[in-house]
Amino acid sequence: MSPPPPPLGRPRKRAALALDPALDDAELVAARAALIQGRWGAVRTLLAETGDDWDLRGHRLVVLGREPAAAAWAQDWRLVEPESRDAGTLLACALVFRALRGKARPQKAEAACRASAAAAPADPTPWLAQLLLARSLGAEEDVVRLFDQVRHRHPEHHHAHHLILARLAERRPGAGQDPLHEVYDFAAWAAEQAPADSPLAVLPVIAHAERYRVLAAAGSESVIPQDSGHWAGRRARQVMKAAFDWWLEWEREDHPRGRIDLNFLAHAKFCEGRAAEAAALFHRIGPYATEAPWSYPDRDPRDAFEWARAAALGSA
Repeated sequence: MSPPPPPLGRPRKRAALALDPALDDAELVAARAALIQGRWGAVRTLLAETGDDWDLRGHRLVVLGREPAAAAWAQDWRLVEPESRDAGTLLACALVFRALRGKARPQKAEAACRASAAAAPADPTPWLAQLLLARSLGAEEDVVRLFDQVRHRHPEHHHAHHLILARLAERRPGAGQDPLHEVYDFAAWAAEQAPADSPLAVLPVIAHAERYRVLAAAGSESVIPQDSGHWAGRRARQVMKAAFDWWLEWEREDHPRGRIDLNFLAHAKFCEGRAAEAAALFHRIGPYATEAPWSYPDRDPRDAFEWARAAALGSA
């Protein structure tokens, strides 16, 4: 199946790249701006409207928690509404990011996550926050345990699957190109377990990019992704084709993290040398570039994205 054609008409000036983890969630962007100014009521309304859409809730709370002032305003919110589970979860997410920046003790963040999880047993988001912390600072058994807690509450949790793939990819960095590496097996298994329309179908592409990050950092692959043989093997080509075919059939415009998948898929198609398919994906991405995987292994993501987009659109 051929990729969809680019939009007709005169080319318009492209919008500036966002590189914003909020992606295309305009309501989240507005609530975050209000939170920065101390108006946490907008966040309360946003999270109430989000309900138990767990992927959307996790996405929004993680983005809000990244803000340096989020912990202070979440604490103010809790003083006014001490029983608010949303305030407690926002505080937990904010403390996790403070701990990752070295501004708070990890134990304090973990305690906030446990309290949030106890207050909202069905919500995977407090466990996601702990998983974010363990992904960088914890032992692998903790990462696996926390992933299981998230998956128990939401088997298709998008962000949690990305986090555990990134950690699994870091096993045995000196093994080189091993098509049987566990990150590939796990990604294939998780994709097969998910419903046909689930964006987890793209997980094998994510696994491939994460493993490239590790191999390039270890010196066994070129630091220029498109010059690496990592994308040229038979298994790699099969993975990229299957994911692109899934996108053509099931494109999920409604998923809050869908632009992340599109960025990984565009990156893979560009590195594979499939300019026309990459161009179709760049059109769908619009200005919503993401740091990963364009920063892999140690590149400026904005420059890498813009260069790849220009090259793909120029040759498509």
